Amino acid sequence: MAERFRLTLAQLNPTVGAIADNIAKARAAWEDGKAAGTDIVALPEMFVTGYQTQDLVRRPAFRRDAMAAVEALAATVTDGPALGIGGPWAEGGRLYNAYFILRGGRIEAKMLKHHLPNEDVFDEVRIFDSGPISGPYRIGPLRLGTPVCEDAWHEDVAETLEETGAEVLFIPNGSPYRRRKIDLRMQHMVARVVETGLPLIYLNTVGAQDDQVFDGASFALNPGGKLMMQLPPMVEAITHLDLENGADGWRILPGEMAPQPDDWEQDYHAMVLSLRDYLRKSGFGKVLLGLSGGIDSALVATIASDAIGPENVRCVMLPSEYTSAHSLEDAAAVANALGCPYDTVPIEGPRDAVETALGGLFAGTKPGIAEENIQSRLRGLILMAISNKFGGMLLTTGNKSEVAVGYCTIYGDMAGGYNPLKDLYKTRVFETCRWRNRNHRDWMMGPAGEVIPPRVIDKPPSAELRDNQKDQDSLPPYEVLDAILERLIEGEQSVAEIVAAGFDRATVKKVEHLLYISEHKRFQSAPGTRLTTMAFWLDRRYPIVNRWRDEG
Repeated sequence: MAERFRLTLAQLNPTVGAIADNIAKARAAWEDGKAAGTDIVALPEMFVTGYQTQDLVRRPAFRRDAMAAVEALAATVTDGPALGIGGPWAEGGRLYNAYFILRGGRIEAKMLKHHLPNEDVFDEVRIFDSGPISGPYRIGPLRLGTPVCEDAWHEDVAETLEETGAEVLFIPNGSPYRRRKIDLRMQHMVARVVETGLPLIYLNTVGAQDDQVFDGASFALNPGGKLMMQLPPMVEAITHLDLENGADGWRILPGEMAPQPDDWEQDYHAMVLSLRDYLRKSGFGKVLLGLSGGIDSALVATIASDAIGPENVRCVMLPSEYTSAHSLEDAAAVANALGCPYDTVPIEGPRDAVETALGGLFAGTKPGIAEENIQSRLRGLILMAISNKFGGMLLTTGNKSEVAVGYCTIYGDMAGGYNPLKDLYKTRVFETCRWRNRNHRDWMMGPAGEVIPPRVIDKPPSAELRDNQKDQDSLPPYEVLDAILERLIEGEQSVAEIVAAGFDRATVKKVEHLLYISEHKRFQSAPGTRLTTMAFWLDRRYPIVNRWRDEG
């Protein structure tokens, strides 16, 4: 009979700083694996502390707590499978991102991360020291090699492990989501399999931390790059993966093969999961938002309903004399379709009071953006008052197009604790609404069906701060604006390159100008779900004061 080996993969959702809770989840997974007769239960990178910790892990007291928790957990792993878990390790005045193998009541092996990522949302060179390349370790009949996350994106660690006797590569990860990230991961991992000729098991964490979503979607590959197992994205999962030693060496036996959704579903699920985890991990059970009758607030209300249930999403309409009858009808229709509590608080009275108070100072001036923004800021004030009184977190609803060019009012409609749409361009907002109307999944807590009326999606967007106002009075059409923004932000293209692609130079220069002068607004904006490689926060870090412009 051929030798067998069982590895239990725990694709679980830790919480940054909740060390005791994370250890309890690890212990429960170990018990699950023990009952299944597994040889080792494995959890993702930095699971003990949650990920990313940023500078929190630099605090000596915090990392002492984390290291003590690992040692205490090791003492309980005595009469069952080994347990693999990630966490920080400090020794000799250095701090490492480590992966521990616990067995027999002690830490039996430590793998120290060698390659420290220092791009995108990662800044590990600032936090950790680079460890030496670790060798393989034996669990029962099998010698495992463990490159820690980034180590597997470079050929040297995997090749060293293969050369020193590893028979299978097991890679614990904290790899955040962005659109089509799974394709990039698969490309790199197939390369490691081809280079080493070894089977490879890729375990990714799941859950959200601040702006980042860790999407799971763990997988396993046999030599040649054949996919043998794939876990679902965005949800916790525990699976028992079997390997068999035959004439060609160890091979992974067929395991769970969860389908991987398309970009629209992945993005939507990421926005739901990020909001759900941001609230849960921050201690909030309810939210509120200003429901204007427009498409952005309708989508945020829908995402929030799917994240925490519509009964926990308070929608507030704050009309003025500029609010159209359509907007009043559409806001009520969205709230009713979702089943959210709905309130109306008119702002004409407070606005008149503010304008009266400013009447002396503003005398002789022409009404303009100052008067318009009073309305937006009063709405923010009223919504924050409701948040303070009843305890729900206020959500802000600006899409990436608006946030990019500053088509939003600081201390007004930008007020709020989280923004699910922060990395979603307006043109994708339209299609995302249509996608949600057509689709419902078991992870959605809101109702199925057409929850965003077609009129909300199809009508021309407007801030409704003056008579007959339309977004396109101030901005290019969104299909043009978004195309230019994607080239400026994600593509980092020059003005000349964008003009050569067929765009009007004056329009490109206007968009570039708006992008740069709005940095101060983004610096003070709420965090929001990261969906691309150039989200506004950790991906794209520009100075607030910047006089340079591309004159090419």
